[in-house]
Amino acid sequence: MSRVEVKLAGAGGQGLITAGVLLAEAALLEGKRVVQAQSYGPEARLGSSSSDVIISDEEMIFYPKVQRPDIMVLMSDESYRKFAKLVRPGGILIVDKSFVPEAEPANGARLYHVPLTLKAKESVGLPVVANVLALGFLSGLTGVVKLESLAEAVKDFLARKAKYIPFNLKALEVGFRWARELSSS
Repeated sequence: MSRVEVKLAGAGGQGLITAGVLLAEAALLEGKRVVQAQSYGPEARLGSSSSDVIISDEEMIFYPKVQRPDIMVLMSDESYRKFAKLVRPGGILIVDKSFVPEAEPANGARLYHVPLTLKAKESVGLPVVANVLALGFLSGLTGVVKLESLAEAVKDFLARKAKYIPFNLKALEVGFRWARELSSS
């Protein structure tokens, strides 16, 4: 890996900004160069939100803007319609089937049309951790960051809300294992 561009997008309140921060922190823990930016819709909740993360092994990131994401996690129908076509040809598109009933691969990307939110609800008991489950899935599928680094980032981020750490760590693990199962079959 020399440079990987990631876009995480969905509705406000789904935690995609937090997911971007966690992904960036995990990459930093691995000694990689990182740039993270976020964008919010004008609404406080249910409007669009997205997080762009660039991870690099190179000395510096000279152009810190995601243009053709290598990896995309799209968790709302609006974000799918708006961003899916931007994925790099041959990239990876992870789309939450819970909120995007119909999805097709764009630009020859590998499509993983999976029910992230439903899986979070069924396996952890909290649909709100779907964003963290998505990060585990992304890690299990791509290896762009290690599961252990994501777990450390979650613990750091939730240090003041320690009671939520076990739920988020379980979501990471479930997403990671699920991606490994899907990619090996």
